[in-house]
Amino acid sequence: MSEKINFSHRSVLLDECIEGLNIKPDGIYVDGTAGGGGHSYHIAERLTGGGRLIAIDRDDAAIAAAGERLSPFADRVTIVRNNFSSIADVCMMLGVDKIDGVLLDLGVSSYQLDTAERGFTHNADAPLDMRMDRRGELDAFTVVNTYSFDQLKKVIYNYGEERFAPKIASAIVNRREKELIKTTGELVDIIKSAIPAAAREGGHHPAKRTFQAIRIEVNGELDAIEPTIRSATKLLAPGGRIAIITFHSLEDRIVKQTYAELAKGCDCPKSLPICVCGKKPEVDVLTRKPILPSAEEIESNPRSRSAKLRIAEKK
Repeated sequence: MSEKINFSHRSVLLDECIEGLNIKPDGIYVDGTAGGGGHSYHIAERLTGGGRLIAIDRDDAAIAAAGERLSPFADRVTIVRNNFSSIADVCMMLGVDKIDGVLLDLGVSSYQLDTAERGFTHNADAPLDMRMDRRGELDAFTVVNTYSFDQLKKVIYNYGEERFAPKIASAIVNRREKELIKTTGELVDIIKSAIPAAAREGGHHPAKRTFQAIRIEVNGELDAIEPTIRSATKLLAPGGRIAIITFHSLEDRIVKQTYAELAKGCDCPKSLPICVCGKKPEVDVLTRKPILPSAEEIESNPRSRSAKLRIAEKK
């Protein structure tokens, strides 16, 4: 299957994102996770003279696919290979000091999941990789084969919310003492052996949480969210909006808490009669509860099931 076909899956919460960004035809927008250009396409088609879209992704295959998908809008789109955490640096490089909207889709793309050799999925046997940016030095093989028992346990428990993290970490360490663990299939077998049979019946695939945890560790996904929200917020013009799609509770919690802190302003002790810190609210949170996919979207795109969209507007 070609990369173009792989990337042509339906963008999650598409209508909700476009409506939430409140796109101005002459505005400047950043899609920090362009993927194959799905959301980007629908932003770009709403821009006219003076409007501009900066599409960023760290995956080389995504950049290639986005370039093809967005080619009809070459006059208003700039595609940059970088990490979404570098939004401020990319904008500075392009001479942009204010933007009208930012979109981040924090999920793994269908392309990455469906391309077995990328090593993201537990449903196919492939080399342990999981790098979103294949220039990165840290990969899943390194995590699985060099992290200590305590490091593995911490990663699997904190990032995968896996209650059997100690058993899984122990099983990994025991196996690699005999031989290196090289493939996703080998890792799946180890995880299955570590989880009690009763806990493996029904529900999610037994390796899902551990694979999620290792992927997050390899790509530093959670570490980048809060500083990216803060730097992107500083770039927003008054009335500009930031829209973020998350796919698991760890991401959503960070987005929710960071929005709340940016909306709070003064953090002086309540005992003080007046504010002395001088902090002002930076945003209004437009989604007190996250926007969820409709039943129709979940039926047509089951991978959207866990998606949550939160939007904030610059004061």
